[in-house]
Amino acid sequence: MTESAISTENLVKTYGRNRGLTGLDLRVEPGEVFGFLGPNGSGKSTTIRILLDLIRPTSGRVRVLGADPRTDGVRLRRRIGYLAGDFVVDGRQTGRDLLTYLGNLRGGVPRNRIDELAQRLGLDLDRRIKGLSKGNRQKIGVVQAFMHSPELLVLDEPTSGLDPFLQQEFVAMVREAKAAGQTVFMSSHVMSEVQQTADRVGIIREGRLITVERVEELRERAVRQVEIVFEEPVGTEEFASLPNISDVTVAGHTLRCRLDGRADALVKAASRHTVLSLRAEEPDLEELFFGYYSETGQEAHHAVA
Repeated sequence: MTESAISTENLVKTYGRNRGLTGLDLRVEPGEVFGFLGPNGSGKSTTIRILLDLIRPTSGRVRVLGADPRTDGVRLRRRIGYLAGDFVVDGRQTGRDLLTYLGNLRGGVPRNRIDELAQRLGLDLDRRIKGLSKGNRQKIGVVQAFMHSPELLVLDEPTSGLDPFLQQEFVAMVREAKAAGQTVFMSSHVMSEVQQTADRVGIIREGRLITVERVEELRERAVRQVEIVFEEPVGTEEFASLPNISDVTVAGHTLRCRLDGRADALVKAASRHTVLSLRAEEPDLEELFFGYYSETGQEAHHAVA
């Protein structure tokens, strides 16, 4: 059987009396894009830092690309592309100088590869980093993670500070990495980003993985606030009893409701009228967690990946 790209068994990390991880069991398969989701403080960054041997676990077992990050760290780093959630570098260098230096540490990266990625992201490599905006510094972080075509990409909130257009370019880069057989492990708060790229999603809470789902299953759980404007007034009762619909209000021609799951029944009911506009807000990740925890309750702690 092929070994997992990432595996942890009963991983525990304590900080004094506080517990960052409480028995994390995780499997990421080669060639998949795995979204790692959770509220702030849930243990996402702690997990990533342990995978990269930036911090050491209190107990438990970790394997990355078939190796132990603690004993094989130098060899592993050439095979991994990492983008920290707080990408910080020496601002006195130009972007090109930094990327050339990092590329040489990884065995050399062709200049045209760096230039290609910079062009895709609209990044000026000849400016000093200290004069760049947060978004442009984040672009440098994205380039250095992808430029050596690593076997494994570990990305912690990778599009923080990027505008929506560049977020879409990032999505394209992740898809290309997957097509090339690379594995991507990505924490994110951007639901659209996860839905467009991930094969599976793991949800972590209080240092424990409570479920792993296919992204299609996660999408079905997502809660959206929907607003539909009709050409003529509609009645509340026509929509209030529909499956997956709650909090229905009607003000004249405008219907507002909460959609929790598939939209099929709502769309079919709305199609009996002339629809002038329809808006569904991108689900908020914290709200998704709240809805998921409310549904699964304490059983979530025993979910099987």
